[in-house]
Amino acid sequence: MTVEQIGQLHRARQAAKESAKAARRLAEFLETAPAGPDDAQLTEFITLLAREEATRAERDEACASAGYQAPSVE
Repeated sequence: MTVEQIGQLHRARQAAKESAKAARRLAEFLETAPAGPDDAQLTEFITLLAREEATRAERDEACASAGYQAPSVE
């Protein structure tokens, strides 16, 4: 394994951890969310959702750079 490959794998691991954290934060928010959110709760949800989507995209790109990508999962 080259130094570059090790770096790419490290980046993929870190990105996966950040993606998992963002998903957990979103899940924790939803655990206590009321059925009818007010404007502040909706804003927080949108922020958490955007962060989760961004970290997932970063994870996917880092994993692909490290050689870990799958054909369409749909």
